[in-house]
Amino acid sequence: MSTRMTPASSFGPASGGPTPSAPAQPAAANSAALNLRRRPRRLRRTAAIRALVRETRLSADMFIYPLFVCTGSGQRREVSSMPGVFQLSVDEAVREAAAARADGIQGVLLFGLPEKKDDTGSAAFDAEAPVQAATRAIKQAVPDLLVITDVCLCEYTSHGHCGLLVDGEIANDATVEQLVRAALSHAAAGADIVAPSDMMDGRIGRIREALDQAGFSEVAIMSYAAKYCSAFYGPFREAADSAPAFGDRRSHQMDPANVDEALREVQLDVDEGADIVMVKPALPYLDVIARVKAMSGLPTAAYQVSGEYAMLKAAARNGWIDEPRAMMETLTAIHRAGADIIITYYAREAARVLRGS
Repeated sequence: MSTRMTPASSFGPASGGPTPSAPAQPAAANSAALNLRRRPRRLRRTAAIRALVRETRLSADMFIYPLFVCTGSGQRREVSSMPGVFQLSVDEAVREAAAARADGIQGVLLFGLPEKKDDTGSAAFDAEAPVQAATRAIKQAVPDLLVITDVCLCEYTSHGHCGLLVDGEIANDATVEQLVRAALSHAAAGADIVAPSDMMDGRIGRIREALDQAGFSEVAIMSYAAKYCSAFYGPFREAADSAPAFGDRRSHQMDPANVDEALREVQLDVDEGADIVMVKPALPYLDVIARVKAMSGLPTAAYQVSGEYAMLKAAARNGWIDEPRAMMETLTAIHRAGADIIITYYAREAARVLRGS
């Protein structure tokens, strides 16, 4: 039987056969360099160069740290849907506020969980309620920390709505008078800034008038000027125990589809005396932040809300994202859009990243 042989030249040179060609070189090595005058990658080459040309820079002093204050003492109850966020008694809130100041945070935003609720939200203006008590205690313990207080009735009403109900509807003007009483009680406790979050018509002008008449003309107003009826508030309602017992908040919070309406809302609040205007939520509304900042000319705040925070936490716990990078990327995006002030539950964590610790 004969055996068919494969020619030697198929595998390599035979004696006296042709010499094989040299291995092919990468195309880039053989091609001439591109004649480019502009090479954007030059400014991305090293960490030092990237830092030198960075356009948007975060700093800890632009963060506001929300705190949920409850009754009692020694209370530190973690919110199940918001890992790392706690319901704090006044003594614990003071400790948390002091620790935040040590991290470089300039201000806290206080929400209250009263011991009792009623139809009119009367605990909102109780001088001994958690927000008022915490304001006094924090200003005494950490005098240079800004204390901002949320002004709304949803945490204080038995039905969980943001105002007084008349025939099942929120009565705008009567609610505003309750909000005025709450804002005055916060100012009397030492608040630096009051932050009405209710979205009632005319409340900024009425609160400004009342503060001035009561001798609190130095107390600033940070208005939740464009607050959307968002799906991203769910975890907050657990933290603040403020879920409505029935219905929803579409009659006063804004339709997520609208931008021009947000600009009208902001302009009204500017005209009524707001010192700072806010867009809430933040990340889904970057376009609104940009337009509000350009139009108003006022310091502009954005609230990275509970759902935004909870989603990042959940994804990180499942190993799906790099949490520190995602945290800083989202905060950078909010600032890049135009927010001068960012309210975020990540305030302390972000401040530590910026400090390099």
